Amino acid sequence: MKPLIKKSPLEPIQKIFRRFHLTIFFVVIVAGLSGAVLWLNSILSGASSAEGYTSTIGAGSIDQATLERIKALHTSNEAQSISLPEGRTNPFAE
Repeated sequence: MKPLIKKSPLEPIQKIFRRFHLTIFFVVIVAGLSGAVLWLNSILSGASSAEGYTSTIGAGSIDQATLERIKALHTSNEAQSISLPEGRTNPFAE
């Protein structure tokens, strides 16, 4: 008489895990990392929104000395005179 072999109802699932365990592992890891990146992105983009923010600096609170220094700055399209030291050449000067 042959011995009776009891089959587990979970045997097909066990076979799938035995065969594809490495693939399932990588899919779970990639899904987890993708979820973490999306979650961090949503946190960082939400933190940069300025809704409901009121500045503590009032308009017109700049002093006159700072205002004159700002007006004295040159724009990027103005020509500048470059004076090089004698006997040396600057390879980065235009």
